[in-house]
Amino acid sequence: MMVLDTKSIIEEAEAHLSIHFKSLDQIEEHNFNKVLHALTTCKVGEEHFSWVSGYGHDDMGREKIDEVFAKIFNTEAAIVRPHFVSGTHTISCCFFGCLRPGDELVSIVGTPYDTLHEVIGIGEKNNGSLKDFGITYKEIPLNNESEVDLDAIPKYVSPKTKMVFIQRSKGYENRKCLSISDIEKVISIVKKINKNIICFVDNCFGEFTEKLEPTDVGADLTCGSLIKNLGGGIVPAGGYIAGNKDLVLMSATRLTAPGIGDAGGCMFDLSRVILQGLFHAPKAVIEVLKGISLTAYYFEKKGFQVNPKATEIKSDIVVAINLGKKEYVEKVCKMVQANSPVNSHLTPISCNLPGYEDEVIMAGGTFIEGSTIELSCDAPIREPFTLYWQGGLSYYHTKAVLSKLEL
Repeated sequence: MMVLDTKSIIEEAEAHLSIHFKSLDQIEEHNFNKVLHALTTCKVGEEHFSWVSGYGHDDMGREKIDEVFAKIFNTEAAIVRPHFVSGTHTISCCFFGCLRPGDELVSIVGTPYDTLHEVIGIGEKNNGSLKDFGITYKEIPLNNESEVDLDAIPKYVSPKTKMVFIQRSKGYENRKCLSISDIEKVISIVKKINKNIICFVDNCFGEFTEKLEPTDVGADLTCGSLIKNLGGGIVPAGGYIAGNKDLVLMSATRLTAPGIGDAGGCMFDLSRVILQGLFHAPKAVIEVLKGISLTAYYFEKKGFQVNPKATEIKSDIVVAINLGKKEYVEKVCKMVQANSPVNSHLTPISCNLPGYEDEVIMAGGTFIEGSTIELSCDAPIREPFTLYWQGGLSYYHTKAVLSKLEL
């Protein structure tokens, strides 16, 4: 059997993926029109780019951004703030804002992402976790460690259940990401059991990868980070929460304080950047999806297991690559770092990071620290040594890195 070199693999991949790329272009156009409609309908003006100081009272830009995001997510309300530190922070605000002692939280996707373990109370420290506040937790094991077990939902959801948690992205698990269709099925089952249960979707990494968002198919609450998809690669910090008005307000009071809710907070001259990043986001996300499709094709040709495969529907901006060896993980991370626009001269090494149980190696010289819409990759140092390749604002950046990679 002839072994293809890297250049030949990439040429073959681009020919093979041409039809798939056209389907991604249709998603981009749909979501661009959605964003443009929201900006025009909400009558965004230059006056919304100005900002105030101190408490942030009467900040027209802040109020307008919330209105635009609510329009995009087809929800009653939204809160968008630079004060959200990360996706984990927005999720935590939703948990602590909406749950009360005696309530039960059920994870539909097995064990959630590593940084949520301490928040929920299944980590090693658990200081200030949901568990400390008397909120109980259950998780539904995955089918074959890869798919949500829809049949098991009625067995786990109880009269105590106040919220079900649906993590759209795979996190550091090699499971299938949840498509909007999958999320709709989960919500339908839960609402038939009890219509008052809050269906909360962690939308991190998933925005604009499909034509619909979780709130379009019945989610009561969703959230994410602005240094991922919706920031378009230019928003330097922040996050959003969108959903039913009362739930968004309850989550907002966790970010600020009761009595303040969503009515305060200085935007630090970021209103224009947030709206401009949103305008760019549909294009940025599709550039990423094309890049990770090429990446999946490349690594599969090299004999590695990938998830999702090159032409499969992508519901987040991450491709998981089972490399099998620590040295392979390190080699790929070094190549990504060496071809990053920032800090290309540095060498990534594994280390302990806050919120993670294992050492983690991370590569990616990004203009915004921790930005996962920009090209980066990371992996927990544990078997089977699965690397998570994500982002890539320019398809050609991804192509350039792959063209230099030899395994």
